[in-house]
Amino acid sequence: QVQLVESGGGLVQAGGSLRLSCAASGRTFNSYAMGWFRQAPEKERVWVAAISLSGARTSYADSVKGRFTISRDNAKNTVYLQIHSLKPEDTAVYYCAASPRYASSPIQDEYLYWGQGTQVTVAS
Repeated sequence: QVQLVESGGGLVQAGGSLRLSCAASGRTFNSYAMGWFRQAPEKERVWVAAISLSGARTSYADSVKGRFTISRDNAKNTVYLQIHSLKPEDTAVYYCAASPRYASSPIQDEYLYWGQGTQVTVAS
């Protein structure tokens, strides 16, 4: 199994940047594709980005394409989400999750393991 812990969130000004981290524990980390999701206040949790087991393939939701970059370092058991040009609408709790298979347009039910989330707040 995989246990996930997100970090790196905080309060930032619009236009700023953050790097979120997702630290994984367990011997099977490199057997999973990883994804980032977010849930804004009063809204449903939505998919943000996905990365394949090796990191060779990535995909992004249209709302973040060009501003967010997902990456992974399997040697460190860590997945990252680099965020630039933050907007107030990016304010949300950000979750990382693990899936047995990579999909360019994943659904949440495909992700078996979830972290507890890290809060990103963007001042308008």
